[in-house]
Amino acid sequence: MKQKIQAKDLINVGIFTAIMFVVTMAVAMLGYIPIFIPLLSVLVPVIGGIPFMLFLTKVKKFGLVTIMAVLIGIVIALMGMGVWVIFTAPLFGVLADLILKSGSYSSVKKSIFGYGIFSMWVIGNFIPIVITRGNYYDMLISGYGQEYADTLMGYIPDWSLLPLLAASFISGLLGALLGRSLLKKHFIRAGIA
Repeated sequence: MKQKIQAKDLINVGIFTAIMFVVTMAVAMLGYIPIFIPLLSVLVPVIGGIPFMLFLTKVKKFGLVTIMAVLIGIVIALMGMGVWVIFTAPLFGVLADLILKSGSYSSVKKSIFGYGIFSMWVIGNFIPIVITRGNYYDMLISGYGQEYADTLMGYIPDWSLLPLLAASFISGLLGALLGRSLLKKHFIRAGIA
């Protein structure tokens, strides 16, 4: 019975998903300045590391991180940030869940590594810029103007997916370390310190 997901687990997932969504959207508002669009692959994982690491003090069952990832993917896609996140968020959520489970949800190293993997969901926001470049460029021109579109496309060349993916992973590791340092007493209480 202890390993089954219960209502309080789902409530925690809902609360922390909402917090992660607010963090993501607050950082995404910087996207009105083109240079900040590629920097989202750094800023979202670093800032999101704080609530995510607190969430891990509540997670002791497989599937909760995956549920969070699915919800983030759906909500972010509904907010207009692209449908690719519906695929990337669950993929990296499941991988993170497997990593955390392999450490019995109590390994410091696996918690940090798991969040690094989880953070890679952000790449879903950049896939349309690279894969459907022409259509995305036209959409930018109609919504933001020629200068914005040209500037953004200059910051995110067609070869940039792998560097952005690596940046999100490394930033996730840094965000996890930041979250752990800020929330150390919670980790001690949860037995993950």
